[in-house]
Amino acid sequence: MVNTVSFKTTKSDEIFAAAQKLMPGGVNSPVRAFKSVGGQPIVFDRVKGAYIWDVDENKYIDYVGTWGPAICGHAHPEVIKSLSEALEKGTSFGAPCYLENILAEMVIDAVPSIEMVRFVNSGTEACISVLRLMRAYTGRNKIIKFEGCYHGHGDMFLVKAGSGVATLGLPDSPGVPKSVTSDTLTAPYNDLEAVKKLFADHPDEIAGVILEPVVGNSGFIVPDAGFLEGLRLITEQNGALLVFDEVMTGFRISYGGAQAKFGITPDLTTLGKVIGGGLPVGAYGGKKEIMAMVAPSGPMYQAGTLSGNPLAMTAGIKTLELLQKPGTYEYLEEITHKLISGLLTIAKNTGHKVTGGNISGMFGMFFTGEEVHNYDDAKKADTSKFARFHRGMLERGVYLAPSQFEAGFTSIAHTEEDINQTLAMAEEVLKEIPA
Repeated sequence: MVNTVSFKTTKSDEIFAAAQKLMPGGVNSPVRAFKSVGGQPIVFDRVKGAYIWDVDENKYIDYVGTWGPAICGHAHPEVIKSLSEALEKGTSFGAPCYLENILAEMVIDAVPSIEMVRFVNSGTEACISVLRLMRAYTGRNKIIKFEGCYHGHGDMFLVKAGSGVATLGLPDSPGVPKSVTSDTLTAPYNDLEAVKKLFADHPDEIAGVILEPVVGNSGFIVPDAGFLEGLRLITEQNGALLVFDEVMTGFRISYGGAQAKFGITPDLTTLGKVIGGGLPVGAYGGKKEIMAMVAPSGPMYQAGTLSGNPLAMTAGIKTLELLQKPGTYEYLEEITHKLISGLLTIAKNTGHKVTGGNISGMFGMFFTGEEVHNYDDAKKADTSKFARFHRGMLERGVYLAPSQFEAGFTSIAHTEEDINQTLAMAEEVLKEIPA
């Protein structure tokens, strides 16, 4: 039995109290506020490998991984060394640098749909840009997105979004004009018939379909058999584009992303997280004929002062090099499957109704006895039970995403001992929570 009395949050509480007077809600991204799990957020001091330490010196096994980028573990020595060398040359050029070519070639070689790529500074920026490109290329204004899929905080996407919006109970966002969202059509994830009906109801008006090929912002939800194939066929039949938002899945569930994993090639793809090695980055890319629309090659304008900056490019290059080592993804699959299968078994043995799964280093678990195929299914999960589970694990040194509507992540830095320790703590917690 772990002595949770030693778990202290005195300094975290003091810092967060001060932060609430300085920043909205005391945070710079809503899910960090721990709203859905109660209590106060912890304030980090440092990270290394598979672990994080807070300002009160509590140590945790980390399954958030800065929301996905830390696939090689935090502060990997080879990434840090490369960044230190790059820092000597400067932090930003605001001009072309050779590192952009190197990372671009690596991305193009890895991701089946990408023939040309444009680097930006965040996943949100990538999705906003790709939306504009969809419209510019097709000459159409409407898009289809799926309920519970999150594509950043652009106005057009804040319609039935998942992730932080779901956590806060905000189906949409004030400040988003109806005139902007009137061209956003939504369908339940994994529902091809709903997509077909939208195309039938709006002939020659829909620029394309955008989705997370594996959902990570309503919790971890996988595509049903035939779903991605069906979307590819429907979009082709209707002269629309298919866009995979692989900000989360890109280089995470396989080196070539979900499209390589499932063998479905979209027209356009957005990326982020892993390709920056922990630094702010985003990218969008696709067929040359479509990307030729982007300025200065074409008339669709998009720009960014810090886009392609040498630090993000350096961290991304080194991270992708590390991921190419033989056995990397096999190891991620092995440890992540052991983690999630162990959690599901322990939960069921202690009387809890659960479902979940993983693909490579991405996983999720819902407190519900029903299979989860879409956002409506996810909302049926017991969020109060999740909150108790999250708090119990936190007190025992395991850091999980502070929301039922977020996927979890492992890294190549996680060891079998880490997994065994996590499962032991989970058994303690789940035995304490009434079934």
